[in-house]
Amino acid sequence: MLKKSLELLRQEAAETGSNTLKRSLNGFNLITIGVGVIIGAGLFSLTGIAAANNAGPAITLSFIVAAVGCAFSALCYAEFASMVPVSGSAYTYAYATMGELFAWIIGWDLVLEYSVGAATVAISWSQYLLNFLAKYGIHLPPQLVMSPFETATLASGAEVHGLVNVPAMLIVLAITLIIIRGTAGSAWFNALVVTLKVAVVLVFIGLGWQYIDPANYQPYIPANTGTFGEFGWSGILRGAGVIFFVFIGFDIVATMAQETKNPQRNLPIGILGSLAVCTVLFVLFGYVMTGLANYTEFKNSAAPVAIAIEKTPYAWLSGAVILAIIIGYTSVILVDLLGQSRVFFSMAKDGLLPPVFARINERFRTPLQSNLLLGLFIALFAGFVPISVVGEMTSIGTLLAFVMVCAGVLIMRKREPDAPRPFRTPWVPLVPILGILTCLVMMVSMPWETWLRLAVWLAIGLAIYYGYGRKHSKLGQQARAAAAAQQAQ
Repeated sequence: MLKKSLELLRQEAAETGSNTLKRSLNGFNLITIGVGVIIGAGLFSLTGIAAANNAGPAITLSFIVAAVGCAFSALCYAEFASMVPVSGSAYTYAYATMGELFAWIIGWDLVLEYSVGAATVAISWSQYLLNFLAKYGIHLPPQLVMSPFETATLASGAEVHGLVNVPAMLIVLAITLIIIRGTAGSAWFNALVVTLKVAVVLVFIGLGWQYIDPANYQPYIPANTGTFGEFGWSGILRGAGVIFFVFIGFDIVATMAQETKNPQRNLPIGILGSLAVCTVLFVLFGYVMTGLANYTEFKNSAAPVAIAIEKTPYAWLSGAVILAIIIGYTSVILVDLLGQSRVFFSMAKDGLLPPVFARINERFRTPLQSNLLLGLFIALFAGFVPISVVGEMTSIGTLLAFVMVCAGVLIMRKREPDAPRPFRTPWVPLVPILGILTCLVMMVSMPWETWLRLAVWLAIGLAIYYGYGRKHSKLGQQARAAAAAQQAQ
């Protein structure tokens, strides 16, 4: 099995010149990138669902359990990111530990997560934008906010067929242009967006705190109904599983390795820092929300925060929350598109994808052509495919990546115990093993449809690998040339 040596990866990380990515990100930039993708609309919906169905007021404990589960993987990511500061995240780590085929599988999984995720979020962004504009009496033509496969019934009773979801396409293209100008500009935009999102969360916590009714916390851990996962301690664990996906996103920080100043220091700061910031905010958010309204009031509600806000005199906060969701989706799309192009960049540099995805624009020092191609593809996907087909963002590919990164730490500790590790995962092998088990439990709990989609996507990916990637792999070409030279002797 072809593997990349750590020495080769370090040489790639040290490359300079016009065909390399510009190092412009510091630790703070990386934390904001991580927070930008972690804090999304899921916080404003999944918190209430998990509280009403599983944990009750103890949703705060569910957040802590989920954060601990993520922390196992984050610690393993931080060790690899400090050892191998190269774009590609889990793809690159798998290449160094498990070989080219496993690296391709992980890279292809990440493509699924980022591209389908960006399209899905763009479609949802469009729907929230319509709700926000409707509050001010602004209504866009229904034909231009739906895919051709969707219909809407007007107030007159007439049925209208969609043509294209213009807002979803425009947001993808707009963010693509921001990314093309460079990660420094992207980081500045993301920092602004994150500041606004965090501000709304802090305002909700600060204003809502004074209206908390302590009676809503009684009992703090509701008695189990007799069914596993419905309240009690099993409900806290099930609640952690529901909200686990709110945390996913810190792994995208690792894809920024070759655009980071002093990556050995700043990557662990970005990965662990973003997770820590979000954990604190999520726990406080869940505490205030379940303190304002009884957890039973959130049953079957897609907007539990609106219910909580009704318990305060701040009606204007409802509009601010919708705006925060729109802003939150914007930054998630930005980071998804960034992660997508950087994984493609790494795979193309290795010869597994066409070289167009690895070309760097001399002016912006970013993969301009790759960004344009991917942005256009995802924009078309968001504009012409209904959200029911795109489906909700699945994290099974990410969880598979987490498993392989945790396993990779165990493999590298055994294979190269003396390799320099600016950041070392503590309590090895306990932490990686716990990370593997946590992620496998999450994966097993997913429905069979998710596994089927993953299997189909992997089949397509393997066809591309054996049809193109394996033949053009630079590492494979070097190995074949060396074998031919040895035979000639």
